[in-house]
Amino acid sequence: MRYVSMTSHNIGMNLATEQYLMNDKDFGNEPLVLFYYEEPCIIVGRNQNTLEEINHDYVKEHNIRVTRRLSGGGAVYQDMGNLCFSFVVPSDSEEFGDFKSFTKPIVEVLHQMGATTAEVSGRNDILVDGKKFSGNAMYTKNGKTFSHGTLMLDVDLSVVAKALHVPADKIASKGIKSVRSRVTNLRPFLSPEYQDIDVPTFRDDLIKGLFHVDSLDDIKDKQYVVTPEDQKEIDKIYEQYYNNWDWVYGKSPEFTIKRRKHFDMGTIDARMDVKNGVVKNIKFYGDFFGPEDVADLAKKLTGVKYDHDAILAVLEKSGTQQYFNGIPTTQVADLLA
Repeated sequence: MRYVSMTSHNIGMNLATEQYLMNDKDFGNEPLVLFYYEEPCIIVGRNQNTLEEINHDYVKEHNIRVTRRLSGGGAVYQDMGNLCFSFVVPSDSEEFGDFKSFTKPIVEVLHQMGATTAEVSGRNDILVDGKKFSGNAMYTKNGKTFSHGTLMLDVDLSVVAKALHVPADKIASKGIKSVRSRVTNLRPFLSPEYQDIDVPTFRDDLIKGLFHVDSLDDIKDKQYVVTPEDQKEIDKIYEQYYNNWDWVYGKSPEFTIKRRKHFDMGTIDARMDVKNGVVKNIKFYGDFFGPEDVADLAKKLTGVKYDHDAILAVLEKSGTQQYFNGIPTTQVADLLA
């Protein structure tokens, strides 16, 4: 087995590195295990509607990075208190969907660290005392499979609830929706000697446990370090996927949005159909006033990227006062997106 300790704290860059090492590097039949942790971010599953999974206003206000992964499953929030791990193996060595086989070595090390009640539960979770601290997802391509998961050592749980909470009146779509579980951090369940452990040390202790050694110096030959040549290819993947609006938002399944708000000068009730991240149809209802037919504004918004700034630009150019007299343009944009 080989291992990689990633140095980036950008989730998109780490997912790009994971994808590159899986698809473009040949480690023979030797399994590869990757570890990484990142600044606050949300990662949605391949088949999810991104906007349906996140509290967009909270995410934007708190500068939380949002991206989409190649694997399925639900949305997860991560910060610097979370450690990610990923196993890459030949696809014929494990059955797709067999998360227990992939996570068993991690669980065994966690038992050694004092979390003796840690166990794989359900389809793809790891629980401790009945509460979830790890979610896992899987992807296979070109004869290889990776299974990656989270380990919530000391995540800010108050942010989890806010960042992944979507008001109930927002969106109905064909996306695969996340199932929220009771979550906990792992730290309280570790032995006393691990109570003050930080994430880098946690990572190194897991690596030593997986390789059954007392020091990382004993397995220097097992570490793979990303080369400058590797990084050039990783950067291309990052821009193509994880830093690409079309991949993160435009890949969302077709969805319908209803947005309604009462303003001092009337109520606007907007209904939108969005496909591949673009407004395909929009209609306005309400008791607002304006000298021009609001259907004309709807035509101008059709074909526009479903993104706050893109919609605001159209509204500013069109002039909303002739459609929604007395309602500020910025407030109309905030309502729509």
